Amino acid sequence: MESKFIGCMIGCAIGDALGAAYEGCPFSNVDVTDVAFTGRWTDDTHMMIGMAESLIECRGFNGEHMTWTFIRNWQKEPWRGYGPGPPRVFRLILSGVSWREAAKKLYGGMGSFGNGAAMRIAPIALLYHDKPEELREVAYRSAEITHAHELGMEGAAVQAYAISLALKINKEFSPEEYLKEIAYFTRSRAYRDKLLTAVRLLDERNRRIIVKELGNGVEAFNSVPTAIYCFAKNHEDYAKAVLYAVSLRGDADTIAAMTGAIAGAHHGEEGIPRAWIERLERAEYIKKLARELWKLKTLLSST
Repeated sequence: MESKFIGCMIGCAIGDALGAAYEGCPFSNVDVTDVAFTGRWTDDTHMMIGMAESLIECRGFNGEHMTWTFIRNWQKEPWRGYGPGPPRVFRLILSGVSWREAAKKLYGGMGSFGNGAAMRIAPIALLYHDKPEELREVAYRSAEITHAHELGMEGAAVQAYAISLALKINKEFSPEEYLKEIAYFTRSRAYRDKLLTAVRLLDERNRRIIVKELGNGVEAFNSVPTAIYCFAKNHEDYAKAVLYAVSLRGDADTIAAMTGAIAGAHHGEEGIPRAWIERLERAEYIKKLARELWKLKTLLSST
């Protein structure tokens, strides 16, 4: 299980770094097999790191502490490719708005339904993987910091549950049953419909149809089910799963990051190409955080 914790977080960062070069590129219905991997990740991994740092320091979820950890990291490295939403939230908080209220002020008071809360959720998925309803609640609360719309919050919970299931997969894995179990977990019809559509598309070879039916955009409901599908369709191999996610283009870094977190949780560190790990920026620090999360989980489970 320790290897799976490491694989999840390293896998997320590698997917992010692989997809960054293809973010926003026009769709092309071809395989991505030759990627010039620089190992440089974006805000997806940066916020995942902040989430892990806060969970470890607080020995669990603390919304205020996590908020200020995100802000601190953003101030240090604002060039990581942050979307427009989180920096707006951070500036509101720095101006005196409560961290509990800032995200609710965006987009006409509805909050964001982007995939930013789902892309970073891996550490919460790991720490709460054996308690589905607590996992759901903590995922919602962590999402609310920057993505207060119910669809943004639900995306974080759905991605977290997908990771938690991947940790437990055995050799008799059924992609169909995996997708259906996540579909039954979600409280949102938007996600349920997409995940059940994903079951129907498991044998589909035309990526254009996948993008048309599941999406490849920055909206959580147009990317979280897609990432889960990318893993389910290519569950036998980490590299195949993330490269397939990258091939869908669109918000490629985030979809590949989410796919990589799920696939890494399933395959563990040893299932990820060594060359990618060796080139990954701050790989040893990410591994250290994953190990500390594993130790924290072990400690909490024994008390």
